[in-house]
Amino acid sequence: MVASHWNPVRASATFVDRMSSYQTLEVARDGAVLHVRLNRPDVRNAFNGTVVEELSAAFAAADADTAARVVVLSGNGKSFSAGADLSWMQEQAELPAAQNEVGAVRMARMFLAIARCKKPVVARIHGHALGGGTGLTAAVDIAFCSEDCQFGLTEVKLGIVPAVISPFVVQKIGAGRARTLFLTGERFDGREAQRIGLVQRAVPEAELDATVQRTVGELLSAGPAAVASAKELIRAMSHLSLEDAIPVTSKWIAGLRATPEAREGFAAFLGKRKPNWM
Repeated sequence: MVASHWNPVRASATFVDRMSSYQTLEVARDGAVLHVRLNRPDVRNAFNGTVVEELSAAFAAADADTAARVVVLSGNGKSFSAGADLSWMQEQAELPAAQNEVGAVRMARMFLAIARCKKPVVARIHGHALGGGTGLTAAVDIAFCSEDCQFGLTEVKLGIVPAVISPFVVQKIGAGRARTLFLTGERFDGREAQRIGLVQRAVPEAELDATVQRTVGELLSAGPAAVASAKELIRAMSHLSLEDAIPVTSKWIAGLRATPEAREGFAAFLGKRKPNWM
């Protein structure tokens, strides 16, 4: 099985394919795994306009990278991300209304680029993931965090609201849970994040890298086209009734099981061998 050997808490010497240079990110590919690491540790990886632009670009590049099959998002230093850089938010607030709104749209589209990435996106969350950091956690497909990681939709403490991240958070944890967290701005730890469904699993920090790597291995053992199709299927099904879903799902599986990837998967299973994507 193909697997990543990258440890986000160590130096990046094990990266085998250094990608384009970014100011606020470290992006590299290790075999079939593309690693995107926030790299503003001095401000706990808070994002500003440059981070917004570079994350959008990195995930657009991930979509186009035919060699990459999984994206791992993480943060350099002591925290995953403290959310939006307040100095940058103040600068945005002082802009003319139209320009202020353009900046907000760009930030919203950054989260959308992550959520809509054709490749599965796994997040490694540690330290703090506040405000927009919680939003990033909600935007990925699968998130793992340390048990003592601190989350919080803390925007109301600053007199604002978690507006652009709200669709991703509500989709992940539901409106009922979001109502309390949006209104109180209270912080919660990794165990609570797991309980409410924000993350897949909270583990001791010493186990975090191995937990991420196991899931990356599972994703790499699956058919890449099937994984991309599964992401689309979830989005297509979310608004349909059980009755309305029948023609959609029937057509979906009928088309998919006739593809070369599915034929290879069937043949590999029946032949008791690994499929050609492993």
